[in-house]
Amino acid sequence: MICGLLALLLGLPFAGGTSAGPLDAAVAGWTAHLSPGLLRVLVFPTEPYVVAVLALLAVGLCLRGRRRADAVLAVAAPVAAVLLTGLLLKPLYGRWKNGTLVYPSGHTVGLVAVLTVLVLVTRKAVVAILAALALAAAAAGLVGLGYHYLTDVAGGTLFAVAVVLLSWSVLRRAPAPSAG
Repeated sequence: MICGLLALLLGLPFAGGTSAGPLDAAVAGWTAHLSPGLLRVLVFPTEPYVVAVLALLAVGLCLRGRRRADAVLAVAAPVAAVLLTGLLLKPLYGRWKNGTLVYPSGHTVGLVAVLTVLVLVTRKAVVAILAALALAAAAAGLVGLGYHYLTDVAGGTLFAVAVVLLSWSVLRRAPAPSAG
């Protein structure tokens, strides 16, 4: 709940705008010296086909462990997060950059939703560390290529985590299907 509230609040100062905040501008300056080739590599994990492969990996891990509810989570939560972002939040906030709605970052939402599921279902510190590194790299790439402001990435991260945790909580409370 806190992540969702923070995502909603973070976007308010930028709603309807097109300019960078001070932190956004500073991070854009830091990433400006990185080569375009490196930035494209950093953004690679946010591509929908990469996110889909990661989601399928999560589903496979869940089904292998006979955790059907977690397999549902691995598909449903990221899809819900991306749809809510594109259909509700982006139009609601109306933050534009280069002719595109950018808050919260949909690429970030997709990646972080799947990474959050992977962290939840594996419960491995190494997965959490790799997820954090992937997010940091993707953030640098998204900002450095001018696709997003840092606040878009932060808002996407917070929103994705909120949707996954809420979905996970709901699935945990749902009664298990009977073997009937």
